[in-house]
Amino acid sequence: MDTDTWELQLPVDADVIALDKDDNIVVLIEVKIIQAQETAAKQKIIARAIDWLKAVLAKLSEKNAIVPYAMFVDAEQILIFKWDGKNLSEPVCTLNTGEICRYYLPTFGSKWIFEDTIETLIQSWLHDLDYHWKSEIPPASEQIAAIGLLPLLAGGTTKSGVELGGNRIYRDQLFDEYCYRA
Repeated sequence: MDTDTWELQLPVDADVIALDKDDNIVVLIEVKIIQAQETAAKQKIIARAIDWLKAVLAKLSEKNAIVPYAMFVDAEQILIFKWDGKNLSEPVCTLNTGEICRYYLPTFGSKWIFEDTIETLIQSWLHDLDYHWKSEIPPASEQIAAIGLLPLLAGGTTKSGVELGGNRIYRDQLFDEYCYRA
C-alpha cells in the first residue's frame, strides 16, 4: 500500500513515542496484537501497519518534523526502521519481542497479552537502555547502539497514547501546534 492512499489529518494518534533530552521525537512506535494464524494474513497486517507508519512520518515531515526512527512491535518481533524525511528503510534491526519483554515481565508469552502491556514493556526497555534502572547491559543494547539509536535515547523519555502534530511534545503541558495529549 502506498503512503498516498492514507488520507491522514494531523494530529494522529501514536501508541508510543520516544523523546530525546530536548523533547524531540526520535522514535515513533506502533504496537499491534495480531490474532491471525496464517502467515499471509499476519504479513498483510504487518505491511499495513508499516505503511501507516510511513504515512505518519511523511505527514510529520511535511511539517518539518523529521522523526529518525520508527518501530513496529507485535508479540513476536520488533522491527526498527530509519526514516530520512522521504524514505523508510528496510528494517535496520529485528529483535525477538519475547526476549526483550521477558526480561521485564518473566511471564511474557505464557498467557494472553494486551497491546497496552506490550507498550509498557517496550517503554521499560527503552528507559533501561538509557538509565540502566534494571540492568547495566539491557537486552539488545549492542544492536540499538549499532544502528545509531542509543545516543538519541540518552536523557530522554517516552510517552504513550499521544496525538502528534509535529516533532516535539512538551512534557506536562499542552502545546497545540506540535502535540496534543490524549
